[in-house]
Amino acid sequence: MVSTGALTTACFWNIDVIVMTSRGRPVGIIKPLYDDAHVETRCAQYEALRTDKCVEIAKTLVLSKLKGQDQVLKKYGLRRLDYSVYEEVKSAEAGDAARLRNKLTAIEGKAARKYFNQIFSLFDESIRPEKRRTYKAFDGVNNIFNLGYKTLTWRIHVALTKAHLEPYLGYLHEIAFGRPSLICDFMELYRYLIDDYTLGYAKNFGLKDFCFKSESFGANKKGKRQYLNEKIQNEYFSSLNAHFKTEVNIPRTRIGKKQEIESLISEEAFLFAKYLRGEKTRWEPRIAKLR
Repeated sequence: MVSTGALTTACFWNIDVIVMTSRGRPVGIIKPLYDDAHVETRCAQYEALRTDKCVEIAKTLVLSKLKGQDQVLKKYGLRRLDYSVYEEVKSAEAGDAARLRNKLTAIEGKAARKYFNQIFSLFDESIRPEKRRTYKAFDGVNNIFNLGYKTLTWRIHVALTKAHLEPYLGYLHEIAFGRPSLICDFMELYRYLIDDYTLGYAKNFGLKDFCFKSESFGANKKGKRQYLNEKIQNEYFSSLNAHFKTEVNIPRTRIGKKQEIESLISEEAFLFAKYLRGEKTRWEPRIAKLR
């Protein structure tokens, strides 16, 4: 329980209050009126869509994602990404931002398919997916990854809100109603951390660790989807949330040679906001090395 007096005090001290579920999903934000004073950041975020920064940001996001994926492949002894894919991203050109976005997502999508074909080969044949599926996947392994990514989106949403950025205005992912495109953009920086953690946690799972649940798909349509059994799913979720407290060898922007994954995401959002405002001439996301 939180009293209205406590919320009022938070507003007086210009503290955002983020309302979350017990599992960490943000569902609402109480902002002090002072938050509107950060209009410079939001203006810079919108303005970047019309400048070369949009192109630079989109390319940086894809290159960072590829670097993270390559680390996972290296760690598990799989075939690493071809150097040519990096060059393809760097040299990508198009007449406008929308066409470039489509070109970059096509390159990234092709690399992702090859990446997951190898990643899935590490799982037991009885539960191995044929390919990567996202929304409403039927198989259990894809649903484990989807759960991990969903948890990541919550962390990123909180980080972007703290940095006074607009979560629904991105540069790599298309801007559309209901799509948090900047959250989707920032997810590309940290997906590899979820992949690595999930592989370490679940690569030895078998059919006994999953169950089927009946679900409705539209009018008068029902189907079964495979999930981790409830006990293991709760353990995975709790363990993954704790994993965000793991330290990585990336110095803090002020003091400290190490920091937790959670604070790394938060700091990166602030550094990105500085880049948009012109306080930094370059933005190069810090990619933590896998252990």
